[in-house]
Amino acid sequence: MFSDVGPLELITLVCLATLLFGPDKLPELIQNVTGFIRKFREFSENAKQEIRSELGPEFQDFEFEDLHPKTLVRKHVLNGDGDGLGLDELRSALDPRQELKEVAEAIRDTADAEAAESSPSGSAPPSRAPGAVSLSKDGGGAAPDRTPFDADAT
Repeated sequence: MFSDVGPLELITLVCLATLLFGPDKLPELIQNVTGFIRKFREFSENAKQEIRSELGPEFQDFEFEDLHPKTLVRKHVLNGDGDGLGLDELRSALDPRQELKEVAEAIRDTADAEAAESSPSGSAPPSRAPGAVSLSKDGGGAAPDRTPFDADAT
């Protein structure tokens, strides 16, 4: 319930409550608050039981936490159909990392093969990395086909 309250904040709240209500009325206040929380929990449990009884016997195992969207999807969509498709399988199916790794390896293999073909000793020249395109006119290798530049069109 108070998962975000740290020890320093808790000490501050206790000191503030002691200053506001005084040390003689603080135990009575704590008893009143805990009694209110206990009654509220009892009321909510009775309301849940009444709703379950009104819905009928097929909803006796119904949990109100299942109405939360994440819980609903996790319980009924991912695991409830019986197709064996769980959350981990869905994440791995939608994860593009494996496909990107395969594409990167294919590009590396192609670049290495092109570098081996263009170099007589089987390795790339030291001035160029494998698969790099030289932009200088005298820098060896074929110049890439470029679209003609039209100054009037821009």
